[in-house]
Amino acid sequence: MTKNTKVNAAILIIGNEILSGRTQDTNTSTLATWLNSIGVKVGEVRVIPDIEKIIIDTLTLLSKNYDYVFTTGGIGPTHDDITAESVSKTFGLKYEIHKEAFKILEAYYKPGEFNEGRQKMVWMPENANLILNPTSGAPGFNVKNVFCLPGVPSILKSMLGGLTNTIVGGEPILSLTISLRTVESEIASSLTKVQNDNQDVEIGSYPFFQAGKLGVSIVIRSEDQSKIDNCNSQILKFVNDKKIEVVDR
Repeated sequence: MTKNTKVNAAILIIGNEILSGRTQDTNTSTLATWLNSIGVKVGEVRVIPDIEKIIIDTLTLLSKNYDYVFTTGGIGPTHDDITAESVSKTFGLKYEIHKEAFKILEAYYKPGEFNEGRQKMVWMPENANLILNPTSGAPGFNVKNVFCLPGVPSILKSMLGGLTNTIVGGEPILSLTISLRTVESEIASSLTKVQNDNQDVEIGSYPFFQAGKLGVSIVIRSEDQSKIDNCNSQILKFVNDKKIEVVDR
C-alpha cells in the first residue's frame, strides 16, 4: 500500500460487558481518532458477544472487506477470554504458547505468580507478531491484517504508540469544526448545496446543547486542507447571509 491510497479499517469490540451496558465503550473513539491521524479511515464498528462462532464469522467477513481489523477485548486470563483462540480458528492457524510472550510475562510477574490462569494470556495463533504492552505486561498480537488489543481503555491507549510504524495509512484525515447557534432545519438546505458542490469532502452536522441553548456543529473532513478551507468559506457565507451566530465550544 502506498500513500494517497484510501486505506480503511474496521473496529470489532468483543465483550458481553459492553453489550450489557455494565462497561462503557471508549475504545472506539480512541482507536478511530488514532487511525484517522495516521490516514486510516474507519468504515465500520461492530460490538459482539464472547461467542466463538460469532467472533469467527465476523472476523472472516471484516478481514476480507477491510485493509485492517482491530479487535478489543477477550485476551485476558479468564474463561470467557476466547478472542485469541477464535482468531486462530478464523485463519486455520495452530493455537499455541507464544514463546516470546511467555518470557515477557514470566519476567513481569514475581516468582510463583505466573499461574495457569495468567499463562492463558500467552496462548496465541502460531507465528503471531506481538504488540507490546508498556502498562501491564500482557502483550496483544497481530496475525494477517487483524490486530488484537486488550479491552481495558488505559492499557489499549498505551499500546497504540508501538503500532504507529506498523500500520501503513494514506494521508492523515484533517478536520475543521464550525459551531453555530442554530438548529439543523435552519441550515439543512444550504448545507446540502455545499455538500453537493464538494462531493469529495465529508460534511456532517451534529446538534449540541450548551449553556441551556441548542446549537449545531458542522464538521468538515478531508485529506486536503485547501478543500476544507474552500468549504469553510462557502459555509460561512450562508451563515453570514442568514445572520447566524458562530460560537466557541
